[in-house]
Amino acid sequence: MEDLKDLTVQPEPELPPDHRSGFVAVIGRPNVGKSTLLNRVLGQKIAITSPKPQTTRDQMLGILTLSDAQLLFLDTPGIHRPLHKLGEYMVQVAADTIADADVVLWLVDVNTPPTEEDQAIADLLQQLTTRRRKRVKLPPLILGFNQADRWGGDSEATAVRVREYEALLGWLVGTRPDARPAVSTALFSATTGRGAEELLALVRSLLPLGPRYYPEDQITDVDLRYMTAEIIREKALYLLQDEIPHSLAVEVDEFIERSEQLTYISAILYIERESQKPIVLGSGGSMIKRIGQTARPEIENLVGTKVYLELWVKVWERWRKRQNLLKQLGYAVER
Repeated sequence: MEDLKDLTVQPEPELPPDHRSGFVAVIGRPNVGKSTLLNRVLGQKIAITSPKPQTTRDQMLGILTLSDAQLLFLDTPGIHRPLHKLGEYMVQVAADTIADADVVLWLVDVNTPPTEEDQAIADLLQQLTTRRRKRVKLPPLILGFNQADRWGGDSEATAVRVREYEALLGWLVGTRPDARPAVSTALFSATTGRGAEELLALVRSLLPLGPRYYPEDQITDVDLRYMTAEIIREKALYLLQDEIPHSLAVEVDEFIERSEQLTYISAILYIERESQKPIVLGSGGSMIKRIGQTARPEIENLVGTKVYLELWVKVWERWRKRQNLLKQLGYAVER
């Protein structure tokens, strides 16, 4: 992906004088609905989703252009306590995204009280603020209470749940006379869209005045190879259920336009143990065939041609803990 801070302003005539633009870091614990929200507000799918936590592994840019604003959403990996180098990379991506953001949107589940992972996110925000205090304050923060479609609480119950999460941010209180953190809140559902317009209006109000950085019709900066690999990984996560955890990675090694009507794609599914290989392949290759059949229509819609898709399975022992293999797959933080 390109450096998000080295953007060339797009010439855009007759923008309103109060036009706003900026980066919105969408953070939260794993599987809280960040990618679902991104797809919802953009009106189309650019981020993969699955019921499994830690599906998102990298930063994903979603560009929403309105008549009076350009909102640059940065979907991030779920923040958790890492157990291996891949986990460390994912948390570092989220931390770096927060540091570069104009607004931070912290998604939580309104149906559950704060978890240990939510506390870890509050701790990370405090650490970032402390470490950067002399240079930059924490960007405006929104607590986004997701999954409102499943919430049956009344206004009093909602207020109690809000205060439970605000309590994690006590270090933001300072000398405010009302003794509550300086954060905004929003109740919405990424699944149904309930409250999404109000959320977008709140985000826009907190962004600085600025121009458009991307053309009006662009919705992401991710290339087709990356999107293709993510689609394949998403389908594998769904079909393999709990048999293969997040030890699966996908790399597109060939992407060739053979004609105006046909694209050839070859991709490798990496796993960590030899014992996982027959599970991914399935009896007589049935599972790897199902993964390809499920992924192909979505890839064809993405590239705009028919697709000849070949999938291969390769064992990379303990790849999530090996820096050189992580770097080859693009999971490496430059320090």
